[in-house]
Amino acid sequence: QVQLVESGGGLVQAGGSLRLSCAASGITFSINVMGWYRQAPGKQRELVADLSSGGFSNYADSVKGRFTISRDNAKNTVYLQMDSLNAEDTAVYYCNVAAYSPYRNYWGQGTQVTVSS
Repeated sequence: QVQLVESGGGLVQAGGSLRLSCAASGITFSINVMGWYRQAPGKQRELVADLSSGGFSNYADSVKGRFTISRDNAKNTVYLQMDSLNAEDTAVYYCNVAAYSPYRNYWGQGTQVTVSS
């Protein structure tokens, strides 16, 4: 059974940094993409950043230059370094793992990030 365990969320002041981690267990297939999404109150879940097994990254415009995604393929772990945080980054952050052949898609339970202004 695949499980994604996130950690690293919390309360931080504007301008501060946090590092999120997501460890995937029960993986018996090749992961194509690992990524982070977020959902703020009253808003839809949105992509923050993802990273393919080939090393291609994709970022939301709102976080480019401030957030960095990385992964440790040997540990099936993905990280999100978040710098220069602002109040608009406040949301529940979800880890996502996807494989394409056959298609599989898994979500973590979410971790709260709150940025105080």
